[in-house]
Amino acid sequence: MKKEEEFLKVAEEHIFCMGLPDSGTRLCLSNMKFGLAKIHCWQRKMGLSPLATFIATPDATVTRNRGRWDSGFGYGGKVSWGKGDQEVVFLEIKPNACGMLVGGLERLPTENELLERVDSFQKKSSYRRGVKLEWDFSQGNHFIEVFSVRPKEQISFSPWVFIIHGSAGELKGDSTGGYGLYWDHSSRLRQESEVMDTLFGSLYLLEGKKALDYLEFYRFADEFSKEKRKVVADHLFGSFHLISNETHQGLLNCNEVILGCHYIKDTDTLYPLTLRADIPAYLLRGKKNLKDRAIEVLGFTEKAREWGTYQRLSCANVLPHGGGYVFPQMSKVERTYRLGGKRYFRIAAPGRNRTILSNIRGMPYQYRGKEVLDRIVELNLGEVVAELHPLWTIQV
Repeated sequence: MKKEEEFLKVAEEHIFCMGLPDSGTRLCLSNMKFGLAKIHCWQRKMGLSPLATFIATPDATVTRNRGRWDSGFGYGGKVSWGKGDQEVVFLEIKPNACGMLVGGLERLPTENELLERVDSFQKKSSYRRGVKLEWDFSQGNHFIEVFSVRPKEQISFSPWVFIIHGSAGELKGDSTGGYGLYWDHSSRLRQESEVMDTLFGSLYLLEGKKALDYLEFYRFADEFSKEKRKVVADHLFGSFHLISNETHQGLLNCNEVILGCHYIKDTDTLYPLTLRADIPAYLLRGKKNLKDRAIEVLGFTEKAREWGTYQRLSCANVLPHGGGYVFPQMSKVERTYRLGGKRYFRIAAPGRNRTILSNIRGMPYQYRGKEVLDRIVELNLGEVVAELHPLWTIQV
């Protein structure tokens, strides 16, 4: 067996997928093994066991960030390469402090009122932590959405809630707050980083004090992102009840990152699950996971014990934040080619010619629906406390 094939096989053994058996999950896993194998190359070089893992949540899917995708990473899950005490950060995973603020309303503003407030916000200059705020709620899947509430428990809720979904886009490149979050946007970060050549391409990383400094900068960006969502909420909605303001894409420590999923820090916080715009969203109470029963049902027990990663599964504490992308023109990934430092995926769908692609951004996609929630309940990852019915979305 070629060394590359051996490394990819080991990487696959370190992927624990709770995802649905569909095109989004298949593409995620086909790409993710390459990113994980690159981290394993570094671990082997350092004399460590190749124990980096990816725990994929039920919304496992692709990342539409070209740099992250080309580096070999998927989306919807938790990447871990240590216990938090190793001073090393892998930059190609690209944390950006994206999250969602959920607020309760006793009075529902009109659409015209909201648009006037959006317009006034865009015309003024607002700053937090010395950084000018940028309006980015028309980019990607960032949005502001208003819902009516149907509680599922005997909890007092406001009649309406809103969700603000956004990140610290202001800090991706070089900034007054330090270097940027993204290695491919920040020249200062690239200068600080090490580059290791692996069997699967270059790996950008920081070690020692540089890793700790980056973690400190990320935490600055995370607080900035939360404050930004709060400033926007104050301006648009005035008086509201803060329900939660949680990050779903960022560093937990030097050795763990969440990519499009909530990390359950306690069982009191309520976490939003947003699916398609035409069906309800949900507020969930997360449960500490994974339970032994879920690990067994998923078929993870044997390989987790063999590789010594069982404890990491039992302390995963992850919960989907959305539905994730699926691709109607794809049924399976038939083969992956590696040429000239790039990966090409041969995909197939019933009644269609085979397609070979490297970039998924041009593929028609849809968002998953309630099947993600069903999977959450089935695996006992969380429970629904409120159903949110969409009234309107602002993406301007």
